[in-house]
Amino acid sequence: MTGACVCLMVLARWRLRAVGGLGVGVLLLALWFLRAPWPGAGGTQEPQPTLTILIWHWPFTDWPPDLPGNTCARFGAPRCRLSTNRSLLASADAVVFHHRELQVRRVHLPLDRRPRGQPWVWASMESPSHTRGLGRFRGIFNWVLSYRRDSDIFVPYGRLEPRTGPLPPLPPAKRGVAAWVVSNFQERQRRVQLYRQLAPHLRVDVFGRASGRPLCANCLLSTVARYRFYLAFENSQHRDYITEKFWRNALVAGAVPVVLGPPRANYEAFVPPDAFVHVDDFGSARELARFLAGMNESRYQRFFAWRHRLRVRLLSDWQERFCHICSCYPHLPRGQVYEDLEGWFQA
Repeated sequence: MTGACVCLMVLARWRLRAVGGLGVGVLLLALWFLRAPWPGAGGTQEPQPTLTILIWHWPFTDWPPDLPGNTCARFGAPRCRLSTNRSLLASADAVVFHHRELQVRRVHLPLDRRPRGQPWVWASMESPSHTRGLGRFRGIFNWVLSYRRDSDIFVPYGRLEPRTGPLPPLPPAKRGVAAWVVSNFQERQRRVQLYRQLAPHLRVDVFGRASGRPLCANCLLSTVARYRFYLAFENSQHRDYITEKFWRNALVAGAVPVVLGPPRANYEAFVPPDAFVHVDDFGSARELARFLAGMNESRYQRFFAWRHRLRVRLLSDWQERFCHICSCYPHLPRGQVYEDLEGWFQA
């Protein structure tokens, strides 16, 4: 069910390192040719129409951002127009519906006004554990935009890209072993249970609203950077569900992520195997604590080997996510309908 645009992204992942500098250049050039418009018989390129992507309700707000006509140009889609103007329903090339607003019934689908053949996109970056009401949308949506690699429009929370330019500065001196930032602290969550098991054997400094030690918006990265490890524990464990806790809170901050989420093999589809610690590699929380607390400096530095050739690219901007629809548009399956969206997403 993945489109060709997803295949291009997969090819460009961190595994580029395996082919060496010259091979990287050849591969990137090949990818450029695959994405470039093919010249017409007369040697000139056919003009490409501008696609209009209608966002029926901007995620999590009643005040959508200002969307100039060239919004998507900076994301590599110059002939792409995002709009929240619902009067464009009849002419839009695709319409996007964000699930959270559908879930709480703040937004209703304009089924009686839907133009024949118009693609509708279901968008969500939440895990299946926090997604309800999908059973109401049988046979409605044509494409899915999510963090799942088998989505039609694949938009992960982050990815690694080949590094260009100087190396990043070294992280500051580490003052603590492990940190955790958490706002939603519920005893039934596996991450809280694991923390309870880990805490007697390892000092974990906890920050966030749930701990009574909230961090300002610009303080999180500098705080986490002082620690060797960061508990990148997802609030639920599902395929490909690897969020900003891993990409931003840990990797960008310069701490080694200790991950609780999908299996190790799933993480290795995104990053090198020596870039993180997976809790499943240990038989108990005590064993994990012993490994983290007893690590020497040379072993610790091996977790950062990837930073010499790769860099983190965060994909947290909803404008960029929606503009990616235009990049994928020529390759998306026509006539496809998700008859059982719930079954697909909850699988």
